Formats: sequence, C-alpha cells, structure tokens
Amino acid sequence: MLEKLRIIFTIPELRQKIFLTLFLLLVYRVGYHVRLPMVRGDLGDNASSQFGSFLEKVSVFAATDLRQVTIFGLGIMPYISASIIFQLLGSVWPPIEQLRKEGETGRKKINEYTRYLTVLLCIIQSWVYLQFVVMSGSDTDRLISEEFLVGGQTLYWGWQVCAVLIMTCGTIFLMWLGEQIDEYGIGNGISLLIMAGILAQMPKAILELGRNMKPELVGLTAGEIGIDTLIILAFLFVAVVFGVVFITLGQRRIPTQSAKHVRGRRVFGGTKQFLPLRINQSGVMPIIFASSLLMIPSLLFGSLAGWVASGGGFMESLGQLFSQLSDMLGSGTSLTYNILYILLIFFFCYFWTSVSFNPKEISENLRDSGTFIPGYRPGKRTADYLEKVMSRITYVGAAFLALVAIVPTIVSESMGVTFSVASFYGGTGLLIAVSVAFDLIQKIDNHLLMRNYKGLLEQ
Repeated sequence: MLEKLRIIFTIPELRQKIFLTLFLLLVYRVGYHVRLPMVRGDLGDNASSQFGSFLEKVSVFAATDLRQVTIFGLGIMPYISASIIFQLLGSVWPPIEQLRKEGETGRKKINEYTRYLTVLLCIIQSWVYLQFVVMSGSDTDRLISEEFLVGGQTLYWGWQVCAVLIMTCGTIFLMWLGEQIDEYGIGNGISLLIMAGILAQMPKAILELGRNMKPELVGLTAGEIGIDTLIILAFLFVAVVFGVVFITLGQRRIPTQSAKHVRGRRVFGGTKQFLPLRINQSGVMPIIFASSLLMIPSLLFGSLAGWVASGGGFMESLGQLFSQLSDMLGSGTSLTYNILYILLIFFFCYFWTSVSFNPKEISENLRDSGTFIPGYRPGKRTADYLEKVMSRITYVGAAFLALVAIVPTIVSESMGVTFSVASFYGGTGLLIAVSVAFDLIQKIDNHLLMRNYKGLLEQ
C-alpha cells in the first residue's frame, strides 16, 4: 500500500489534482469558522433539545453546522435541495425530461436552472434562518451584537439584508468550490465537502469518548465506558463499516447478450455481458428524507404545546397531549419513533428507486443497441422483468438502510456513549463517508490504470 501511495504522488497530473483538492477543502474549513459580523456567538445551549437535534441531523448532509451562525451557515443544502427538485421534475415534467435526453447540452441547461433555483432557495432559507434562529427568544437571549440593535430590540433592516446576502454568497461560493474540484481536482466536489464536514466531527467525538472513559474494566451494565466497552465499540465499528461497504458495492447482475451481425466476412457482436443493478439504488436519500420528515411533526407539536398550555382547562390538557406527542416523535429512543422511522425509510427507498430507475428507458436502450436479456423479449417483457428484480433487491436495500439508521440509537442506549460518538456507527454520515471514499478511490484508480499501474484495491 505504501508503494501504491508513492506511485500516486509520482504522477504529476494526479499529484496536482490531489493538492488542489486539499487546498480547496482547506479554504472551506477556514470559512466554516468565520461568523457573521452581526452575531456574537453560536446557538449552543440557547437551542432547545429537539430543535438542536433537528439542526444536528440536517447539518450532516449540509456540509456545515447550523448551530454556528457563520458565512457558510446554510452550507451546501440549498444546492442539494435544488438538485433533488430538478431530479424529481425530470420524472414528472416533460420539458425537464426532454432536456435530460438531450445529452451534454441538456445537462448544462439543467445545471444552469439548478444554480438559479439555488440562489432563490438561499435567499428564502437565510431569511427564515435569521428570523427564527438568530433573532428568536427574548432580547437578552438573542445572538445579535448590541451595536446592531435599535433600542436593544430590533435589528437594522440594512443588516438583515446584509446577513442574507452574506449567507447566500457563502453557499454560492461553496457551490463554486465543488465545481472547481469536479473540473480541476479529483473526486465529486459537493460530496467531498459533505464528507469533510462529517470527518471534522470525529476528533471532537474521540476526545469526548476519551474524557468519559475509565482505564479499567467496568462491564456493560455499569453505564460507564471502560476498556472492555472500548474494545467492543472498536470491533462493532469495523463490523458496521464492513457491512456498509458490502451492501454499498453489492450488485444484482442481469446477464445480457448482444445480437450478432455480419460485415463482409467478419462477424461482430454475440458477446455475453451483464447489467449491474445496485442493491442500494437509492443511496442515503431515504434516511435523509425520513429523519427530516419525522422532526417536523415533533417541532410542530412542541410549538403547539407551549402555545395551547397557557389557556388553562381543556387547553392545558390539549397542551399536555401535544407535549407527549412531541416527546414521542422527537426522541430517537422511543419505540413509536423507530417504527415510523423504519416504515418511512422503506417508503422512500421504493419512491426514490422509482424516480431514479426507469426500466422502460433501460429496456429501450438495450433494444436500440441490439442487446437483449436471454429468455425475455425486448420491450415490455424486459421492462417488466427489470422492474420485478429491482423491487425485490430494493427490499433488501431498504432493510439494510433501516438497520444502519437505528444502529446509532442502539449503540448509544446499550453502550452508554453520547450520540455524537454513536453517530459514527451508522446513519447518514457513515453511508456518505463510505460512498464518497469509494468514488474517490475509483477515480484515482482510473488515473493509475491509464498509466498501466495497479489500482489501490488490486493485489
């Protein structure tokens, strides 16, 4: 492995791409800690536990920490939202679907529309973030510096506009960084930004684990972290990562065969190949949708409980009911929450697979290229067969995602570790990190194979 790493840095073009990517990621990490000029701190303990948990989950795939009011406060989330919107529109709106079929020209046009929508989402989200996060609470609890307040209460209108423009420009700059990594660096830029934000939390989690650990055997029932607990956590981490890698790379290979055709005295075609169908076709999107959707009712019931409980009598009883519903849906340890979480993951797995996987289009492409699946006629029979196979393997992929999603909760409750440490044992963060790492290795291997070197994973 050391020899392969040495070979990587002996290739001038690959070395330049790696160093440029690292430099751009460094620029992102510097801006990650630059606060808005009108803010005197971060949310910290000012945010409620449920709202703080919501911000923490959203921050995983936003490449930022929403509890720190920085110039990159929105992260890359508006761009991801815009991309998802256009991907969904490509399946239901004919003009976008037609652009997708135009090849490179259509893709560039969709990217242009995605950038415009990103700017609009940035303006809306930054304004909402400023009003309901930064300026929420009483006058003494607000995060706004005194010099930006009028009479200690209201923020200057000009500084509100300035804050919105700064956060919007921060997200656009992150989008530009990702595009520069795509074009001049190595790897997927947006994915690397998200992965950098996830891995940046690892040193803090390790230090927190070290502070709470005792250098002795305490047993699993003591509710404390000892040497035996640390060994089990290390073994469990390796096992979970192995399972994630196995399922992420897992494929259902459909055998295909191309038709023979004769040109002069030579016969072409007739080769046997395979059509790879990924087991986890939907990636991390079902977990992102399910966790975000579950947090919205919790926040809504929590707000209604505080508003209704002050009425007294029946309203007070209704407020207690809303409070119980909020705790039930906001606590990751409740049985109701985990059941709903798993059901939503299964639903979004099938939904996202139906959006991203079009068996009819694949069947038409196979027919146009003179390729067929043995035993199935080209056209509708092939499309029905592909849809049947995909529905079966999607069930396996959904079960895997549901298991990975609840692993952090199981580890946190059974091992007595904090959720920030347990989050590295599953969930969105681990799936993103593994997927991005394999994509990065694959692109490095492409450079090595072009120069007749072995890939990083080859023996």
